[in-house]
Amino acid sequence: MMMSNSNTEEYLNNGAILLDVRTEAEFSDSHHPKSVNIPLQVLKSRLNELDNQKAIVTVCRSGARSGQAAIILREKGFDTINGGPWNLI
Repeated sequence: MMMSNSNTEEYLNNGAILLDVRTEAEFSDSHHPKSVNIPLQVLKSRLNELDNQKAIVTVCRSGARSGQAAIILREKGFDTINGGPWNLI
């Protein structure tokens, strides 16, 4: 489920991590300046790089991969929402 922009803004204004789960190539092509890149394919093996005390807003190109990432993170106990397409943040 993708959240509204107001929820996303609220999360980010409160210090949430902006997690871009696109591939490294997509990320290097263009990305939000405050985002961190951990591709969805390797997210489970890199969870230790994320602060589980901070909320996380996941983003990707269309919202599909970020939705999958949000589910993975919630299952691991993270406070997370799907922010949808990175370029709408």
